[in-house]
Amino acid sequence: MSKPWMIYGAYGYTGELVAREALRRGHRPLLAGRNESKLRAMAERLGLEAVALDLADAVALARALDGVSLVFHSAGPFVHTSEPMIRACLSAGVHYLDITGEIPVFQRTFEHDAEAKARGIVLLSGAGFDVVPTDCLAAHVARRVPGATTLDIAFAGLAQPSGGTAKSTFEGALAGGFLRRGGQLVPTALGKGGRRVRFADRERSVLPIPWGDLETAYRTTGIPNITTYMAVPSRVATVAKTGWAIGAAAAPLARWLLGAGPVRRSIEQRIERTVKGPDDALRARSRSQIWARASNDAGQSAEAWLETLDGYTFTAVAGVRAVERVLASQVNGALTPALAFGSDFVLDLEGTSRHDALPAASSGAVAPN
Repeated sequence: MSKPWMIYGAYGYTGELVAREALRRGHRPLLAGRNESKLRAMAERLGLEAVALDLADAVALARALDGVSLVFHSAGPFVHTSEPMIRACLSAGVHYLDITGEIPVFQRTFEHDAEAKARGIVLLSGAGFDVVPTDCLAAHVARRVPGATTLDIAFAGLAQPSGGTAKSTFEGALAGGFLRRGGQLVPTALGKGGRRVRFADRERSVLPIPWGDLETAYRTTGIPNITTYMAVPSRVATVAKTGWAIGAAAAPLARWLLGAGPVRRSIEQRIERTVKGPDDALRARSRSQIWARASNDAGQSAEAWLETLDGYTFTAVAGVRAVERVLASQVNGALTPALAFGSDFVLDLEGTSRHDALPAASSGAVAPN
C-alpha cells in the first residue's frame, strides 16, 4: 500500500485493541483522535505515528485523510461521530469502516451508497462484534430457506462492557426498543417478548433488543420480519416479564429526562470515568455465542450456532481482517459485512466455529450437532 490506514479513536478501549491486532498482523496504522496527550503516549508505547484531529475541524480532517487509504472509526457514540467522518471519507475518496451497533448509524451509512459507489469506496458500519458474527450467521441460515419471511437472531457475550459500549448502549436505550415487521422498523417496549434459546453451550433467557441486525440483516437477507435478542440473567428476564408494561408507560418520560442535554452529558462523563472494559484475563477466558433461525410461511426452517472469541477480542480480529479484505478487493458502496465478504468470512477468524441443526430442527431449543 502506498498510503497507511488510520484508526480514529485509537486510544479508546477497543481502538487500542485494534491497533495491537494490526501490529500483530504486520500493519502500521496511523493513530488518530482528539486528545493529543493520550495519542502521544499510545504512539510511543506502540512505536506508531499519530495525529490529533477533531471531527469538527473539517480542514484538518481533510488534510489528514489525504494521506490515508482507509479510516477505521472506533470513536463512539457513533450516532454523534460517524456522519462527519463518513462525509470526510467520501470527499477524500477514502474507505470507511466502523464498529457501531447503533441503528441510526447504519441507516445513515446506507443512505450514502450511491455516492460511495461513484467514489469507488467502501462504507461498512458494524465491522466488529457489532455485527459481523450475527450478519454472517443470518446470511448462512437465510440461504438455506427458500422465501424466508422470519429471522430470529440471539447473542450471548460482552460480560463486561467498555466505556464506549456503555455510552452507545445508553444512547440506544433513549430511542427505545424496535422490531422489524413487514420490512419496517416497529417500536416496541424494552423487555417485552422474552424467551429461552438454546445456544451451542447451554440454554439461556433472552430479551429483544434493538441490535444493528435489524438494519444489516434486512439488507443482507431481504427477510421482512426480524427480531434480535440478547442473553440476560434469568432474574433479569423474570423482572422484565412482569414489569415491562409498567416500564413501557413510564419510558417516554424517562427517556425525555435522561436525554436532556445536561443529564445526558453527566451520565456519559460518569461512564467514561468509571467503566473500563474487561481485562486481558477476562477476555481470554470468555466466549461469545450466536444463534440464528430463518423460516418461511411453508413451515420450512434452518438454524445454526456460532461460537467465537469474546466480543472485544473478536472486534479487533474481525476489524483488522475486514480492513485487509477491503484494501485487497474491488468492492464498493455501502455494504454489510456478509454482503462485502460473504457469510463464511466469520469462519476465517481464529477461534470461531459454526454448527448447523439437523433438517428437522425447528424451535431454537434443539442442541447443535
